[in-house]
Amino acid sequence: MLSDRRGSRRYTINRIAKFQADAYALPRDCMISDISDSGARLFAEGIDIPDQFNLLIDNDARGLRRQCEVVWRLGYELGVRFIDRAPPGWRI
Repeated sequence: MLSDRRGSRRYTINRIAKFQADAYALPRDCMISDISDSGARLFAEGIDIPDQFNLLIDNDARGLRRQCEVVWRLGYELGVRFIDRAPPGWRI
């Protein structure tokens, strides 16, 4: 049986978000299928996503920007780890 090596719990959210390659690039749509305190799994069909980017998450009350680094890619799916700290009090 495979063991889960993740350091933090993942939550399935299936929510549309946006990624932005840099401050001057237009945000593009992607789907967050699950997220944790340390990273997320994204789905972006037919879009080239750079190795580092900002993920813009709409958290109902306010938006959140997280800096990401891609750690794996499989077809249109990719796993990212957050390379910044979450704002105080932010919850998934």
